[in-house]
Amino acid sequence: MSALRSKRRFNESSRIPCRVTFAVLAITLASLAAAFSATAQQRREREPNSAYAQRRAKLADQVDGPILLLGYTAREEESESYVFAQEENFYYLTGHNEEGAALLLLPGGKTWVPKPETREKMKSSIVDGGLAPEILFLPAKDRRKEVWNGVRMSPEDADIKPKTGFGTVLPYSELRAVLEVLALEFPTVYTILPYQRELGGYPHEKEVVDWLKQAVPQETAKDIRSNISDLRVIKSPTEIALLRQAIDLSIDAQLEAMKMMRPGLWEYQVAAKMVEVHAMGGSEIEAYAPIVGAGPNSTALHYDKLSRKIQDGDIVVMDVGAQYSGYAADITRTIPANGKFTPRQREIYDIVLGAQTAALAALKPGAIMGCRDKKNSLFNVAYNYINSHGKDQHGKSLGPYFIHGLGHNIGLNVHDPGDPCRPLQPGMVVTVEPGIYIPEENLGVRIEDDVLVTDSGYELLSRKLTRDPDEIEKIMAAAAKQRAATDKSAAMQ
Repeated sequence: MSALRSKRRFNESSRIPCRVTFAVLAITLASLAAAFSATAQQRREREPNSAYAQRRAKLADQVDGPILLLGYTAREEESESYVFAQEENFYYLTGHNEEGAALLLLPGGKTWVPKPETREKMKSSIVDGGLAPEILFLPAKDRRKEVWNGVRMSPEDADIKPKTGFGTVLPYSELRAVLEVLALEFPTVYTILPYQRELGGYPHEKEVVDWLKQAVPQETAKDIRSNISDLRVIKSPTEIALLRQAIDLSIDAQLEAMKMMRPGLWEYQVAAKMVEVHAMGGSEIEAYAPIVGAGPNSTALHYDKLSRKIQDGDIVVMDVGAQYSGYAADITRTIPANGKFTPRQREIYDIVLGAQTAALAALKPGAIMGCRDKKNSLFNVAYNYINSHGKDQHGKSLGPYFIHGLGHNIGLNVHDPGDPCRPLQPGMVVTVEPGIYIPEENLGVRIEDDVLVTDSGYELLSRKLTRDPDEIEKIMAAAAKQRAATDKSAAMQ
């Protein structure tokens, strides 16, 4: 889930004064557009081209046929709230964040030269001289469209090769002809085959496969998804640096929320402050729809209505994460609306904190994150702690109130690829987020932190944000005191 920033679009004729001809205006605006950098849609920061090239090389070594991936087309841009973001796997391999692109990788990362018998069957001379081991296909320059949507990279740009990191950049219009020639020698093409999943992706994947069946019906499509996912699990140093940026922004936002929290605010006001902190710090969008749930809403895992007025005595779950240059943080804190935990709130909070601490103590390379059928999994460490501490109102153990997994991978997606039963490896970045949710008590508590698996154990990337309930109360008390002093000073003026 992502919170979308508004992008205004206008009917072109509504912007043209009657006394100025469209031709003159178009020339003027085109000149202005040309003055802008050709990276209008790119991320604020990205990894070096060499990082993407290394991933492509690793992937190409794993297959015996061409790999084809298509980026998003941005057809959704007709929506005024739409902000373009590239398909994650495509971005992971290219670093390219503009619409309408395609990626072709040849097996083994080797240049391909057609056989003599292939040349005789070719309908096009486009690959007479052979094909480079990797090709980026981009839309042709469209200056009229750029007047309204900004400058885009194109194959004819003089600096397109060093800018993209590809030695060969071709017009997108040539893709089909290239595939038709390759199909004469390669019976298989690798792409991402569609499957249904909670967070989407299926329509785009199905459209790509349908187009392939039409363009090269004689070829068999094989799935490359798991190969890319295996690469994405281990984060590069530059990916970790971008994740740190997203996490630090999320920490700043959580601290501001703690300081402003008080009865009488609306959930949406707290979320708005956190989003503002993210945006002012350079976050281009939220990693997912902000979750601020007070009182009864604290027990809904992905509550996003933000429609409750926060009451005295409420507990408030704040699960809000920034996205920075495509990389997602995921941090949750639970705090008392009035700045002081009730005894029961404190009891449940301490149990969740104890469960998280126990899981972290066992987190190291080789540990299993989420397999419930493995007794030594980190999930079971946390579950057993919760189940052996405290009771519900009926005297029953609290284990059944821990109703979700212990954590997940983060990266280009807040739920990045990663098998919860796969042993942890250095370079993985995961969340650790035990929780207890008791609807009949209007009491939900979740504590979530982001963790880098290291050679010897782990690094708590969100360690600067306190988990200690006493510290949380002190932060809130100091902020309340400051508000009171400010209010008093204003009243005296």
